[in-house]
Amino acid sequence: MEEVKEKVKVIIQKVTQFLKEAKAELKKVTWPTPKQTMASTAVVIVLVFILSMILGIIDFALAKAVKLILG
Repeated sequence: MEEVKEKVKVIIQKVTQFLKEAKAELKKVTWPTPKQTMASTAVVIVLVFILSMILGIIDFALAKAVKLILG
């Protein structure tokens, strides 16, 4: 029983140490401003839209080519 208690104690110490280190690392992070976040989100949305249009056109053209070849 003592062995189990000791293992649990070691695990709790390791988890506590991990959480303290994670908290310290998060304090070092430079978080983006809301304005930067909105700008980045807008860029991602526009790029996704453009790429989806390009892939849609390519898919349409390839489907037409396959129909033309196979009849």
